[in-house]
Amino acid sequence: MAERPPGQQNPMRDTVVTPSVLRDWPLPDPYGDKYDKGGLLIVGGAAQTPGAVLLAAEAGLRVGAGKVRVATVRSTAQLLATAMPEAYVEGLPEEEDGDIAPEAAEQILELAGSADAVLAGPGIMKPEAASGLLERVVPHLDTALLIDGLGMAYLTKTLDGVQHLAGRALLTPNARELAKTLGREGEAPDEDEIRTQAAELSRKSMAVVLGGAATSFVARPDGAVWRNEAGAPGMAAAGSGDAKAGAIAGLLARGAPPEQAAVWGAFIHGRAGERLTAAVGRVGFLARELVRELPVALAEIEV
Repeated sequence: MAERPPGQQNPMRDTVVTPSVLRDWPLPDPYGDKYDKGGLLIVGGAAQTPGAVLLAAEAGLRVGAGKVRVATVRSTAQLLATAMPEAYVEGLPEEEDGDIAPEAAEQILELAGSADAVLAGPGIMKPEAASGLLERVVPHLDTALLIDGLGMAYLTKTLDGVQHLAGRALLTPNARELAKTLGREGEAPDEDEIRTQAAELSRKSMAVVLGGAATSFVARPDGAVWRNEAGAPGMAAAGSGDAKAGAIAGLLARGAPPEQAAVWGAFIHGRAGERLTAAVGRVGFLARELVRELPVALAEIEV
């Protein structure tokens, strides 16, 4: 295992994430050509939700990934390629109700072969569609992987489903998805329960887990936990989670280990929301505006 980042010599004590903590834990060098900066593959979207992968793709590029490929349903692929000229977009077979069809797995795996990181899940509409697809893809992956959104349905059925990635997997469920993955459906857990559940899921899955709401927690299987309090009320809106997942996946593609990508990505996403709150107000800004603030939030720390 890599050397512990600052503040984590004692894994029994949570580290509160601050700019100082992050500056002592620098991201991989952002210089070089687009191949040096890493390639990200995003798998997701449906006929009804092309915006999820669009937000994630732009966020990945905004935090410094060199190349982004998007694998999504065929009916929206051309539209997305036009909306995001910086990305390569490949159309996949889809089901009648608009989700990616399971038979797309072989095509996805071919694309993943040249990726430094894969983000799976944003914009998929149904849990059964997500699990049906990912159970054909994830066991055959051999690269860094982030599972987000309804992609968590794959882990609900198979908690050990990413252990073959040997520390290269990251899960980013929201509070309700976190509880559901552990078989605890019902009301969303409170802050203490989120922290406990994130640590439990990390141990059981042997993956890094980022879970939470206003306050989020990054848990590593060895017991290390980071507490992130950056953010703003207006961020609790459609598309915000897709933007965060894309930012974290972009850092993974750059070569950051899962815990570093999660800690940095969650913080700069929250800081972007704080900046927009100061400029716009407590509510009223959009997820696409969060994405555009990411480079500024990143630069504030890296200067």
